[in-house]
Amino acid sequence: MSCGLWKETLALAEDYLYLCRTSPRPAPPPPSESAAAMRRLAQDMETQHQARFHSLAQTFLRQCGPDPCSSLRKVMEELVGDGHLNWGRVVSLFTFTGVLARQLLEQNGTKLGLDPGQEPGQELGHCRGLAETIADYLGEEKKDWLLESDGWEGFCKFSRSAREVGQDSSMKTALFAAAGVGLAGLTFLLVR
Repeated sequence: MSCGLWKETLALAEDYLYLCRTSPRPAPPPPSESAAAMRRLAQDMETQHQARFHSLAQTFLRQCGPDPCSSLRKVMEELVGDGHLNWGRVVSLFTFTGVLARQLLEQNGTKLGLDPGQEPGQELGHCRGLAETIADYLGEEKKDWLLESDGWEGFCKFSRSAREVGQDSSMKTALFAAAGVGLAGLTFLLVR
């Protein structure tokens, strides 16, 4: 199951990062229900905390050096450093990494003099690496938590519950509050 869980996590991460890199161009339909749910929740979270995510990604890029993947791994460990992983923190991880992927594309595209729709090869490698870093962390290191939470089907159930109780619901507030705890840790890590 863990190999399947890793592959499913990788596919989810690649889909979301591709969506972030190609926005505002139309993206293909999501490959799974969990990918559709992640797109929806992560985009909602980015909209709600846009300034913070963009600022954190810029700080991260200034400090990460040439290997953003190993630095992202440290950020993920900090994000759940208190041992309390939850779906809100998972969504905040995807959201942050999506913003990071977009900024890497913009940064490398500007340096290389690319047209806005043209993607540099190094950036694609970074995005694949970022997706693999998420898959390694969630699909391997945190696989026990994922399995206890019913894997990505559990995420879909969580997403459906959040959607059923309404846009301005306490559940959605709780999702963002849980992610906010992770964002506070992320802010602390990147600013110190």
